[in-house]
Amino acid sequence: MLSLVIPVYKNEANLPRLQRELEQFAGRFGRDLEVVFVVDGSPDGSLRWLQQRLPAWHLRSQLVELSRNFGSFAAIAAGLRQARGDYMAVVTADLQEPLDLALEFHRRMAAGEADVVFGYRTGRADAAASSFVSDTFWRLYRRFVVRDMPKGGIDVFGCTRTVRDHLAGLQEVNTNLIALLLWLGFRRAFVGYERQPRLEGRSAWTLGRKIRYALDSVFAFTDLPIRALLLLGVLGTVFAVVAGVTVFIGWLTGHVPVLGYTPLMLVITFFGGLTALGLGITGQYLWLTLQNSRGRPNFIVRSAETFDRPRADYAPVAGATSARNSS
Repeated sequence: MLSLVIPVYKNEANLPRLQRELEQFAGRFGRDLEVVFVVDGSPDGSLRWLQQRLPAWHLRSQLVELSRNFGSFAAIAAGLRQARGDYMAVVTADLQEPLDLALEFHRRMAAGEADVVFGYRTGRADAAASSFVSDTFWRLYRRFVVRDMPKGGIDVFGCTRTVRDHLAGLQEVNTNLIALLLWLGFRRAFVGYERQPRLEGRSAWTLGRKIRYALDSVFAFTDLPIRALLLLGVLGTVFAVVAGVTVFIGWLTGHVPVLGYTPLMLVITFFGGLTALGLGITGQYLWLTLQNSRGRPNFIVRSAETFDRPRADYAPVAGATSARNSS
């Protein structure tokens, strides 16, 4: 069985089209399939919409509700843990990543070509500025942090149950799920795709979330900032020695009318900034250590329901009876 894991956050407007696309996907797939929806504390009507329609849906499904918004990676981890398939694929509720990627994921895993298959972006239908910033970040991330990361970055993937079990054993917070999968190893395959424009609703992927994601992705997987800080510290020490010798010689030869003023200001400014930078970087690593030492779970499931077939005693709400065909 293939399990499709779909995190849901502010996707109420996308769900009717998603339902139709999933039914068409099931026809193309032609094998045992289940769909695992994970509502990640969504403030809109996504949970209610799914609760009304899944009991009467002809596809096998699960509905997992988290107790609050934990973030997309936590929602994906919760869905993977609930999934019952031998193969699993993560897809997006806004359909910006084509559903048929899951077909290719399954084909490669079932053929024994790979244990984990990543979908990487070869292009995107986003604003030019957004695309430039994203592409620049992923190029730098690939160059300095995780060399196996594709240039366009990864949003969706498929994996076997074995990979899922090992991933579930990694209890880390403020991390990057994709980088963890790359860290695990196993046999990999990569499938390129063109990211589609979002047709309904607005993305919840705000600038603040992007910055937090970027910081977590860097500090959780490399000590490069600490090594850079060490190098700056060495250079700063050399600069301080040279400046000190210069001031001393100037004082001996009488070329410093106001003794020590200029180099003192330079040294204070340089080391003040360096100290602030060092405290910020060191603080990030201390925060990660604190978060992981707490042992808090990455997510908390408030409720979980399984719908293996339409319930004979189920009475859908008004307007939901024909949701399978018309929504």
